[in-house]
Amino acid sequence: MDFLKFDAAKCTLCGKCIDKCPFGALSIEAKGIAVGDACRMCGMCVRSCPEGAIRFEQRANTVDKSKWSDFLVYVEQERGDIHPVAFELIGEARKMARKVGYKVNCVLVGGEGTAENAKKLLPYGVDTVYVYEHPGFEGFRADCCADAVADCIAATKPSSVLIGATALGRSLAPRLSTRFHTGLTADCTTLDIEPSTDMVQIRPAFGGNIMAQIAIRRSRPQFATVRYRVMDRAERVQNPTGSVVKCTVTDDMARSRIRILSSEVIEKQKTIDEEDILVVAGRGVRSEKDVAMCRRLAEALGGQLAFTRPMVENGYGDQMHQIGLSGRTVRPRLIITCGVSGAIQFTSCMKDAECIVAINSDPEAQIFKTAHYCIVDDLYQVVPRLTALVQNRKED
Repeated sequence: MDFLKFDAAKCTLCGKCIDKCPFGALSIEAKGIAVGDACRMCGMCVRSCPEGAIRFEQRANTVDKSKWSDFLVYVEQERGDIHPVAFELIGEARKMARKVGYKVNCVLVGGEGTAENAKKLLPYGVDTVYVYEHPGFEGFRADCCADAVADCIAATKPSSVLIGATALGRSLAPRLSTRFHTGLTADCTTLDIEPSTDMVQIRPAFGGNIMAQIAIRRSRPQFATVRYRVMDRAERVQNPTGSVVKCTVTDDMARSRIRILSSEVIEKQKTIDEEDILVVAGRGVRSEKDVAMCRRLAEALGGQLAFTRPMVENGYGDQMHQIGLSGRTVRPRLIITCGVSGAIQFTSCMKDAECIVAINSDPEAQIFKTAHYCIVDDLYQVVPRLTALVQNRKED
């Protein structure tokens, strides 16, 4: 393990680091302490060494890029079906793959039915789908899922690995990037690739005040997570030629340190990032009564009410209904903003909506630079009239 360094002059071979390692990755050999592939960089050995003989030395490896090629998309499964973010990742990978002559492969890890789900990916231009199917993978356990995906990465050596920025993906991606001693760019909004095969990963930074372009020049693979409904969904191909490969799963690979004592299926509700119509209450909406006014418009249109971050912080909404860098990214057919100023932290996560209507009394509001239709007026006059017009049309 290149990141763990042992000072032989200080080490007394007391074995305390071996006893404290939760993964059994350390052993005593002729040359001293040896680190095996099971190391997860948890740091327990560093903290437990009484002599201070162990340290992290985190320098990115320099690799031969020619030995790493193609894209690998981690395909998440949700309630026995493929999470739709996977099709967006495949679409983006195919766009980049055409520029450098790469293939697009996928990996699925799960219980019974995973191989059948893998076949659903072939019509979208995927070259190879690697399947790790085992009863031990039923449900998501971060440790054994990471072992399976790491096995696929080690065997196929992809240049780039794309993972959905879901709750599951955010748990899996850093485990994998740490294991392969390489970088991870989270919540990318744009991806591109250079002729050198370095992936350009673009995401908001410094509170959304700039769009940072991040590249991993010396290490492979390159890891990136992408939020749902940020990229375009992959299109079907006329004559798919891909194949499904069932990979060997060992008992050790499927054995998790996590034990599920009980589970309960929570009825899934449509989230704002899946919604086609949204009405957004911004700081210009000043009270609970005014929030209810905006909610009536959303309900009349058959959509949902969403909020900006200040509104959530003031207790008018929850994070599940927040749009922005610290909330959700949305891409509805119609979004109507009410009293929203239009800070980049907000607009970067809704700018790809098909139709944006902004209502604000300030003609200089930033949101008008993003909106397709701008209404410079008092929202307390406009919103009730819009609601009445929609309701009257429904009655007609």
